[in-house]
Amino acid sequence: MKRLGLLISLSLLAGCSTMMPEPSDGPGRVIKDPMSIPDAVPEHASRSRYGNPEEYEVFGRTYRVMDSADGHRERGIASWYGSKFHGRRTSSGEPYDMYAMTAAHKHLPLPTWVEVRHLENGRRIVVKVNDRGPFAENRIIDLSYAAAAKLGMLGTGTAPVEIRTVTPDDPAPATPTTRVADNRPDSDSGYWIQLAAFGSANNAQRFADELKAAGLSAPPSILRGPDGLHRVRLGPLTDVAAVDRLSDELRRARFAPGHVIIPDDSVGFD
Repeated sequence: MKRLGLLISLSLLAGCSTMMPEPSDGPGRVIKDPMSIPDAVPEHASRSRYGNPEEYEVFGRTYRVMDSADGHRERGIASWYGSKFHGRRTSSGEPYDMYAMTAAHKHLPLPTWVEVRHLENGRRIVVKVNDRGPFAENRIIDLSYAAAAKLGMLGTGTAPVEIRTVTPDDPAPATPTTRVADNRPDSDSGYWIQLAAFGSANNAQRFADELKAAGLSAPPSILRGPDGLHRVRLGPLTDVAAVDRLSDELRRARFAPGHVIIPDDSVGFD
């Protein structure tokens, strides 16, 4: 069984298009009219034979594949990958097509269709998740070049997004929308890195004191949720670059990377 697990990990390593990004990756042939690209169409499909182990390991970290994608929704930072990986095998076994509306995700079953909403410009797209990644810190989804172009994030390279699964029975809106966000409100705005959740307020405070003693560039705070857990987080952070800098600080200080939180009221529309 250990050998089987190793073989699965190696197979995923070869198939994942986002594990070893290289500076030469780029757009290839430029898409002149991204909005003319049709979205992926959700299908009733069984799980791929490849890319769906219960768990797998990449760069020393273990990731679990979700039992079901039903109702999944999350917010975080999206990235994209392009010409360097065009034609290479994805984790599902399909060749990566940078001009198709596809994406990579660490946990969703392959294939899964998701709607991706850009939290700053309001654009929405639907992509087919057929690959594993991204394995860079604090990224939740890696979009194909075509998907990134249509979402309007090629220039920045990253974007704050919300993703949700869609099915033939629960499709996304047929027409993508573009809407410029209002100014972000002062309260709870921006990005946060959440590091831990404690049932005990004293334990949460002790951990927050450790973070403060480390001299990180963002202060720790404790948020008590309706579930009674005390969540320790760092922020607020103004942009993705600040998130990446703080992630580097955490790594050098030997803290766990945590995950990015983008509150619901961090943009001017729902």
